[in-house]
Amino acid sequence: MFNYMDLGIAFIIALIASFLITYPVKKLANKIGAVDLPSDRKIHEKITPRIGGLSIFIGAFLGVLYLQPHHEHLTEILCGAVIIIITGVLDDRFSLHPIAKLTGQLIATSFLISGGLIIDRITLPLIGQIELGFFSVLVTVLWVVGITNAINLIDGLDGLATGVTTIALISLLIMAIVDAQVLVAYFCIVLIGSNLGFLYHNFYPAKIYMGDTGSNFLGYMIAVISILGLFKNIALLSFVIPIIVLAVPIFDTLFAILRRSLNKQNIMQADNKHIHYQLLSAGYSHRKTVLILYGISAIFGALAVIFSNASITANLFIVIILVFLLHILAEIAGLVLGGKRPVLNFFKRLFRGKVKQQEQQ
Repeated sequence: MFNYMDLGIAFIIALIASFLITYPVKKLANKIGAVDLPSDRKIHEKITPRIGGLSIFIGAFLGVLYLQPHHEHLTEILCGAVIIIITGVLDDRFSLHPIAKLTGQLIATSFLISGGLIIDRITLPLIGQIELGFFSVLVTVLWVVGITNAINLIDGLDGLATGVTTIALISLLIMAIVDAQVLVAYFCIVLIGSNLGFLYHNFYPAKIYMGDTGSNFLGYMIAVISILGLFKNIALLSFVIPIIVLAVPIFDTLFAILRRSLNKQNIMQADNKHIHYQLLSAGYSHRKTVLILYGISAIFGALAVIFSNASITANLFIVIILVFLLHILAEIAGLVLGGKRPVLNFFKRLFRGKVKQQEQQ
């Protein structure tokens, strides 16, 4: 069972460690040339260090060291995390080829699979549990690599990936406490603390970026946490919950693949058409864009928590809300009616009409 005092202490250790360690990490990044240079596709206008993920990793590691959890898969998870961090640092310094990055992610995932930490079943209404059998390895690889890269893709604005993952982790923490999943709660609390300590340096205007070191590590850990907790849950539609929690990065990635496919582009080719760039193009400031996506992520996170404990009837209502929110994201991404935004424009007109009424009164 949980010792909430220990959770609080681990949170503080991770937060303070990440906050303080970021200072020497910035110096290290500048010294070894792990910096992000300005370009036409990027928002920032000055050279910025980008291995801030080291601070997040060290902060979280110290928090876990205090908690000293015991779990059969702990060694494999840690080994995979180290591989992910090494791959991220090398990429931030040398800009690795995508195949090299994918290789690092696959090696990290192989530790999980070799230790038996896999998605071996899902539960569907009316059907019940479905054992994945041989496909469990493939599904696990797709999940870990997919989530790792999804977090990487939303790391396009100051503080965006840090905040979105923190919100997702808070949702996962609540569900872990409700379900008494100790290791999941431990991982969540130290990652939340470490993220918040780093966010002080990373929020707009950022003094350092987490880089692939951080986005890959956070994506990997969230994927692992969801396998440990949510995919192992026998509740109906439990496999849907991590998708709801991570809706913003997951669907931004899917929208990017769809958009590039429709435009007959290489789906691996980077562009500036992600949801955060679309909000910037719509006239929102850097800070407002990040806060809007924080808000959307928080709504998805809250819905996931409710969904995990609600009745079938309530879940149907939640699904309707989710579909509506996904439609909004699709409009922002420019995938509706050739780039039109009927629902968003309706709400804009409605809001402006109310403002005019108040001014007339």
